[in-house]
Amino acid sequence: MNFKGLQKSSFIDYPDKICTVLFTGGCNFRCPFCHNSLLVKNEGEFILERDILEFLKNRKKMVDAVCISGGEPTLQKGLVSFIRKVKDIGYLVKLDTNGTNPDVIEKLLDLRLIDYIAMDVKAPLFKYSSVTDVMVDINSIQESIKLIKNSNIDYEFRTTVCRELLDQDDIIEISRNISGARRYIIQNFRDRETVLAGQGRFTPYSRQELLEVVKKIKGLFDEVKIRF
Repeated sequence: MNFKGLQKSSFIDYPDKICTVLFTGGCNFRCPFCHNSLLVKNEGEFILERDILEFLKNRKKMVDAVCISGGEPTLQKGLVSFIRKVKDIGYLVKLDTNGTNPDVIEKLLDLRLIDYIAMDVKAPLFKYSSVTDVMVDINSIQESIKLIKNSNIDYEFRTTVCRELLDQDDIIEISRNISGARRYIIQNFRDRETVLAGQGRFTPYSRQELLEVVKKIKGLFDEVKIRF
C-alpha cells in the first residue's frame, strides 16, 4: 500500500464515529478543483504499511473506525489484504472512492470488508470527462452507483460543487442519476493553496443558492446535507 498521509482523529469522515483517516497516493482523475494535489500527483512522504498498522493497534481504545481515502484507494493492489489486517485489529472500515473500479468495490462488499462507503459523483454523466479532465468509462461509474445503492452497508454519495464547473441544473441532474440513495452530500468548494489547478481559479456557491437546490432534490433521497 502506498500511504502518503494520516489524520489521527476525525469526527466528520465517518458518521457518528471517531475515525483515523489514511490517505493513499495516486489518482486516475485530474479534477482541477481537487484540494489534494500532492496526493493526486503521488508526491510527498511515504508511510510504511507496518507503521500504519502499529499506529492503529496503539489507537484502538481511542478510535472506532478507519477511513481509507486518497487519491483513489481502489488503485492500490494491496487494498484488500490491508483492509483484512485493519478488520483483524477490530476497526470499522470506511472507503472513499471515485467509483472507477466497480470490480474492487464488488469484491470488498462480497468479502464484507467495508462497513461504510462514500462515492464522489463528480458530474452529470455527459460532463464527467470535462469535469475530471480525463476520459472516463461512464459504464464503470454507473455500475459502482448501482453496487453501492444495492449493498447492505451504509453509504453516501457526494459532489463537490463550484460555479465554474457545475451549475445548479447540473447538481439536479446528478441527483436524478442517483435518486433513491440513502444519503447525498453536497460539498461546497473551498479554495486553498493545494488546489490542483491553483488557488483563485474556482468559486463556491452561496449558502442560499445551495439551500434552494436542496429544496428541489430532497424528495429524491432519505437524507440530503450540505457541507460548507
